[in-house]
Formats: sequence, C-alpha cells, structure tokens
Amino acid sequence: MDSERRLSDQLAAFSSYSAEWAEKAAREQSTAYRASKSNVCQTNFTFTLFKLTSKFKPTGDQPQAIEKLVAGLKSGLKHQTLLGVTGSGKTFSIANVITEIKKPTLVISPNKTLAAQLYQEFKEFFPQNSVHYFVSYYDYYQPEAYIPHTNTYIEKDARINEEIDKLRHAATQALLTRDDVIIVASVSCIYNLGSPEEYKKMSLEIYEGQKMTGAELHKNLIRLQYAQDIELKRGKFRKTSEEFELIPATGDRLIKVKILNNKIKKISVAENIDLEALDFGDLKYHRIIETKIFPAKYWIAPQNKLSIALSNIKAELDKHIKKLKKDGRSEEAWRLKERTELDLEMIKQTGYCHGIENYSCHLDFRSPGDPPYTMLDFFKTKKDFLTIIDESHITIPQIRGMFHGDHSRKSTLIEHGFRLPSAIDNRPLKFEEFSERVNQVIYVSATPKTFELKKSGRKGLAEQLVRPTGLLDPTIEVLPTEGQIPHLISEIKKRIAKKQRVLVTTLTKRMAEDLSEHLANEKIKVNYIHSEIKTLKRLEIIHDLRLGNYDVIVGVNLLREGLDLPEVSLIAILDADKEGFLRNTTTLIQTMGRAARNVDGHIVMYANKKTKSMEAATKETLRRRKAQERYNLKNKITPTTVYKEIKKSDLPASATPKVIYAGYDFSKTSEELSVKKKLEELQKETSKAIKKLDFERAMVIREQIKELRKLV
Repeated sequence: MDSERRLSDQLAAFSSYSAEWAEKAAREQSTAYRASKSNVCQTNFTFTLFKLTSKFKPTGDQPQAIEKLVAGLKSGLKHQTLLGVTGSGKTFSIANVITEIKKPTLVISPNKTLAAQLYQEFKEFFPQNSVHYFVSYYDYYQPEAYIPHTNTYIEKDARINEEIDKLRHAATQALLTRDDVIIVASVSCIYNLGSPEEYKKMSLEIYEGQKMTGAELHKNLIRLQYAQDIELKRGKFRKTSEEFELIPATGDRLIKVKILNNKIKKISVAENIDLEALDFGDLKYHRIIETKIFPAKYWIAPQNKLSIALSNIKAELDKHIKKLKKDGRSEEAWRLKERTELDLEMIKQTGYCHGIENYSCHLDFRSPGDPPYTMLDFFKTKKDFLTIIDESHITIPQIRGMFHGDHSRKSTLIEHGFRLPSAIDNRPLKFEEFSERVNQVIYVSATPKTFELKKSGRKGLAEQLVRPTGLLDPTIEVLPTEGQIPHLISEIKKRIAKKQRVLVTTLTKRMAEDLSEHLANEKIKVNYIHSEIKTLKRLEIIHDLRLGNYDVIVGVNLLREGLDLPEVSLIAILDADKEGFLRNTTTLIQTMGRAARNVDGHIVMYANKKTKSMEAATKETLRRRKAQERYNLKNKITPTTVYKEIKKSDLPASATPKVIYAGYDFSKTSEELSVKKKLEELQKETSKAIKKLDFERAMVIREQIKELRKLV
C-alpha cells in the first residue's frame, strides 16, 4: 500500500508540470542521471562497471602481474601478493585488476599521507566512478585514560576535522547507494563505526507529493542529529517562512524542501557547494523528485529501541555498582554512577551524548565480547568486495596491534569507575575478526613478510620487478669497519662533486650526532635526524637536503620519513652486521631502495661479517637489478634519474630566531589575546591543508600550534 500511495503522490505531482518540466523531470529520472548523484540523492540503481582512464598502457612486468592477479581472483584464491619494487607502477596494476574484477574495493594504507597519495591516484584513474577517502577524522586526539600510580584522569580531548568527517560520511553513504566504489582507508577502518543497517534505516526518504507536515520534517531532522541554526553549515538546517534548507553530513550540497498544504511541494538541490565561500545568491539549483537524507552522525540511538537500550545500560550500571561496593570501592562506584546517569539523561533527551560510542554495545544490541561494526560491515552490505592491503609489511602488524593497546587502556578506566564494563566492546577489531570479514585480499609491498608470502603461496605470488623508467636497483658492496669513516668521507666528497646527496644510517642517536659533528669538521654540509628531532625540523632538514643546503643526512631510521629523494645516489649503512629491527632483511631492502631513484645508486654496508639478513637483502636486490637489466637490454632503454619537482607546497615554515607562525611575528608581543587570534589562523591553515590532503603541511602547522600554545 505504501508503494502504491507513493506512486500515486508522485504521479499527482507530475501532472502539475508543464510539458517542458515533465520532459526535464523524466530526464532527471533516467538511470544515468540518478547514478551520477552521490550520497544524498539515493537511488536503487547500482554500477558494476569500473572505467579506467589513463594515457598509459600496462608495460614491463605489469601485464603478467595483472593477468596473474586477475586469474587468481577469478579462480577463487583468497590471498595473493603483489611483490612490486618502488617505481614499478603497483597502483596502476591494481587499478587494472579492479577494472577487470568489477567489485567494490577497500584499499588499506598504513597512514594518512600514503592513503592520500593513493586516493589521488585512484581518483585520476577512475574519474567516472565513486572513489572515496576514509581516515581518522581527528586533527589531534588524546584518548580518555587513567594513570593509577599518579591518580591522574585524562579526559578525552580531540579536535574533529570537518573536511575529513565529511569525506567519511561520503564514503559510507556511497557504499549504501552504489557498487562502483573504491575506498582508500587507513587502519582506522577497523574501529567501531556503528551498524550500517541502523545507519541506513535511520535515514529519511522524501519525495514530491509525499504527505508530511513542517513539524514532522522538523522532528525527523532533529532525530537525525541535524542542528537548527541561523547560520547554515554541514549537519545543520534552518527554516524560512516558505521552506526548509539543510546541508547534509557530506557537506557537498544544499537541499531545499518546500511544504505546502501538508505535502512536499518541491525539492531543490544545489550541488558541489563550497562551504567556506558559500554565497547563497550565486547557487544554482535544480529540481529533483526524491532524495534520501542520511544521519548527521554515526551513533544515533533509534527511537523505537532507545528505551530498551537505556534500560539495559541502567541494569549494567546497577550490577557493576554493587560489585564495586562489595569490593570496597565506594569512590569508584559513586564516580561511575554520576557519570553514567548524566550520559543516560543526555541520550534520553537528545539521542546523543559525548562519548556515546562507549555505549555502542547496548545501542547496537550486541552481546558482550561481540566485535563492533566497522567500515568492513558497510562493505559486507555488498555481495562481495575486494581488499587491497598496501605496504602490507607495515599495515598487517598495525592491524594486529590495534586491539591490545586499546584493551589495556579501557580496562584501566573500567577498573577505576570511569566506564562501564561494556565500554570494552567499543574497540577495534581483533586480527582474527578482521580476517573473517575480508574475502579476497591482495597484499602489496616491495618487501612482503612471511605472513603474506605463506598465505599466498607460490600460486598467489605476482612479481613486478621492472620499472618502465629503466632505473636499476643500486649496486652493493660490503667493506670492513676498519677505516670506515675515512672511506665514507672520501665517497661523500665524490658524490658532492657530482652534486648528488648521501644518506648514512647509524644504530644510535648518539652515533648520528657524533658522526654529523665529525663530518661537519671535514667541511661537509651535514645534519642528523632521529626521534628527538621534531616533525617540523625533520621535514625542514629533508627539504634542505633536496635544495643542496645539506649534502648528507645521518639518521637512525630514515625509512619512517617516507623519503622520496632522487638526488640521493649513495647510502652508507654503518654496523650492517648488527642483526635486529634496524638491520633485518626487510629493513635493509627498504633502505637500499632509497637509492633506486638515481641512476648512480650505490650501497655501502660497513661490516666485519655477512649476516643472513645482509646476504638475503643483497641477493634479492641483485635479483631485481638483473631483471631490470634484461628488460632494458631487450627494449633498448637507457635509465635516467627520476626528476621530482620541489614544490612550494612541500616547503615547511622556516625555523628562525624569531617566533614566526603563519606569517605573524609573535616575538613583538606576548598578549594572550593576540596569541589566541593567531592560533585560530593556524587552525584555518590546518583545515585548508587537510582539505587538499596535504598532510605533510598539516603536520608542520600542527607542530607550530603546539609551540604557540606554550605562549598562552
């Protein structure tokens, strides 16, 4: 009956249109038009077609790698590994695999910066499809914690970045509305997100001719956590004398709903709006027949289940208070009662409270110990999906470790009466739970670990050792430690003469500092990097190396910097025979790869013996080099050094004796009001950087903010 009434209402609405408008409405109702609408304009139409756009065709090792991965997926292999050297075009190969397989795809990256790079690449490869970005939405995040031995409670302190929150909502809504979806995510995708079914059920469908009063629409928007405000922003609405105006959680459009005689008379949408430069007079609206408005927040208690959920929370509270009192912990019992009852009242009145995710076990009606709903559950609303784990040698250990750190912190909060025991179930997935939720997986890495290789087996391993540019892996030599410093200085000066750069890795911070001092005494422009050097300074040192202000960087672990330095032709590894994290096979291969962007790339390992890690890393690097040499000879390719432009956007703010931030000189004044004003300016700069997905710049500004806060 509902569908018949709805069809009748829509036909009645159509009958009032002019012939011209009826033609336009029919055009808008076409599947092509409707499929082009993302997020809010919900339709039942779904895509299965991925259209790859690129001026390049697979070359080198790419065709055979793509063919093998596609064949493995079609034959039902659950685990495969793409072992691809840096610069071989792994992302392009994966894009070709997605095109062939035609499945919604989740790409997991180890951090925001790498995820942003992948997101931009996939956006360029698939401009006609739905490519999204899903990472932690905090500019900064201090989790709730308690330190028993100092009796210190640390309240959760976080700043949510509106731009990233907008992108997160766009990603989850895309999964509920279409099939041609690629989501590039960080490991935050295994954290509690709320039930996709409830998120979908809580959404509001509206259409022209629908019977609805203004009061009912107002009530529904409040239920979806949209705030009424004179100033229209993302997740807010306002009511004029004639219509409702709202901006959904995705922040990419403005919807107008006109109600007349208790019916929806007209729905208009202005798309691709810029919230920072919103001028309502310049917006262009088009009329649509129907739309779906998703919740403004992820955790919203459904009204029909709310009273039951609140009763269950209250029952758990009463039970745990009795236990605490029985154990002689009256202070903890009093604290828990006061905090929880305040939250319950907030949820009862508004459907939401600060920290509502800690009650998600009750709100989702999950049994104790059950895993939370995550991004993977949104993917499971599809029949099938593909998972790509990028830089798997880093990402897999991260996924493994997420649960344990969170569990330890929450257990302490529960023990001391800051949270109910059920808060333990607001958590990331355990690795076993993650594995159960993914179907077919492709691990991507230049140095896959035993886990990936064992899971994939020989049948599931695809290698991509050839770079289309022709660049070779570096040459390698092992020299004794006796006389290593004079030899190193001699090699450095040879590279300086060619205007090339050098990286030197040591085992300790003290060694890095001492060696830097010694090289400086030899009139070599040098600096060092280790964990005690702040992010701002590290980025500045790296940038100065590229400019030639330094010729050498000495560091303990230069891998974590994400260095892409084509100017570097020599890498010296001191104490290469000291087995451990910094000198294992994977780390050595990754370190050697830093010199693979320069045609003169060379590695010197100073050691008194050859360890198994050294032998394995050398053997693998030489194997890759020979494969590239054969390809170059066959295709008559002469390798040349990669050119990478030094962009202005890559420049960190200069460190100077003056206290300068975002163009303001704070050394001239210490007025607190002035400092706070400039802090606001910096927050805006951070938002702009994140909007451009320039996380390196955002990280620099964040360091400036930390320093500036010390002045307040």
